[in-house]
Amino acid sequence: MGLGWHFVGSKEIHNSEFTFINLQWAIKKSMSKQYDLEERLLDYAAAIISVTEQMKPTRAGNHVAGQLLRSGTSPLFNHGEAEGAESPRDFSRKLSICLKELKESRRGLRLAVKVPLIDDIAVIDPVLVETDELIRIFGAAIRTTRKNLAREDSPEYGKDSDGGDEATCP
Repeated sequence: MGLGWHFVGSKEIHNSEFTFINLQWAIKKSMSKQYDLEERLLDYAAAIISVTEQMKPTRAGNHVAGQLLRSGTSPLFNHGEAEGAESPRDFSRKLSICLKELKESRRGLRLAVKVPLIDDIAVIDPVLVETDELIRIFGAAIRTTRKNLAREDSPEYGKDSDGGDEATCP
């Protein structure tokens, strides 16, 4: 089952200094449609930017916003690096960086709700949901990659069921 997400609406929030777009996100579950992870990460980075732009301009708000901006946009860029990985191990390492940054983003978002560092904390809830979804996706991808690496490293890899080497069989 492929998962995807899309905008379900927007409303302008007027502030004395800024006009923000309050992005509301919904997870769309569909049996027949595949999601494009790059597009999903692009949408996620845009949501993170929107949230950080709405944070209160206090010392704490600026600090958390800056950290969240870095960690929340990083998976998009590191996923691009993973696509160009030089080896399966390099691919796994780069996916692990994406996972680490997503977990850091989840903590930053939770902190922004707890303090609160944003006037309308409800805008963070769907971003937290998407963060958890992406954490599960990257966790599963890393487990699969590591399992495949372990299989390739085993002495039995590349041999057919009778113990012969598949590459040398006629």
